[in-house]
Amino acid sequence: MALNDLDYGKLSRHQKLAIFLIIIGPEAAAEVLRQFDDAEIELVCREMSTYSIIPTEVQRLSLEEFSGLIAKSVSSALGGLAYAQRTLEIAKGDYKASSIIGRVGPTGTSVEVIQEISEMEGRQIFNLVKHEQPQTISFLLSYLDSAKAAEVFALLGPDLREEVIERLGTIESTSLDLVSKIARSLGKHYDSKVRPAFHRSGGVRSVADLLNELDKEMSKNLLARLEERNAGLSAAIRKKLFSFEDLLRLQPADLQRVLREVDSSNLATAMKSASETLREKIYGSISKRAAESLKEELEMLGPVRLKDVETAQDAIIQVVRRLEEEGQITLETEEQTVA
Repeated sequence: MALNDLDYGKLSRHQKLAIFLIIIGPEAAAEVLRQFDDAEIELVCREMSTYSIIPTEVQRLSLEEFSGLIAKSVSSALGGLAYAQRTLEIAKGDYKASSIIGRVGPTGTSVEVIQEISEMEGRQIFNLVKHEQPQTISFLLSYLDSAKAAEVFALLGPDLREEVIERLGTIESTSLDLVSKIARSLGKHYDSKVRPAFHRSGGVRSVADLLNELDKEMSKNLLARLEERNAGLSAAIRKKLFSFEDLLRLQPADLQRVLREVDSSNLATAMKSASETLREKIYGSISKRAAESLKEELEMLGPVRLKDVETAQDAIIQVVRRLEEEGQITLETEEQTVA
């Protein structure tokens, strides 16, 4: 029997359960059926045998309904948190399962603690973490936006900064168990309504974003010290760091690709503080007519506020990052590539 003509909302409890068990597959279905008596198993299996095709819309409705029911079974006879998470992982994938379980399981409040802390002022966060271990500090920084993370980071002592930046650069993922453990350390006094769980990760990109927010001299010194401790990590971070002047690093074809995405007036503003070397490389990457027009536009600009120049440069840097992430350009220099 196909379900195209059936109203999912009018199906019986056994029919809905049968559909759900078909969707999640035999392994998870077997675990569910173990919890029922023989009579109920027979009823459900009879229904399962009547459905040959489960339409996409019916699958969606079934997963929505039963994901909520399984999550609520954390404290029930169905097997608790471990069982609920396992079944949800099969039905909806690891990440979605963790998000649902995180809202109803014991780690839900822990995730909320991290959320609450992330909304505090930078100085307040610093006062909260200043005596914590570098691992805890780096973990929390990975949850903050780059500007706030930089604010907190700048308040740390020099030696602590080095260890925190290295730890942050090597974070790959965040488990709910770790969220729970660190939340207990940071905020036992927090107790608020649980919001949806969220996952963040640190890694090279997080460090690069943080360093871009810091004072240039501090950023430079940190990278130099990090290179002594972990040369590989330092090199990976440097590849992700990118300033407007670093357009010089791009190979000609890649620079041309970037410039095609940039508005000429924005480019002219960004070039106000550019070195003569970079200006010449940009002129050489566009047509002669476009180069002459750009030079004229640059001359007509007159004095420009530094903030406006930096804003224009940041917009172009974002284009570079997007194209690099999409694989359309590379930030490696010719010396770093192998023929």
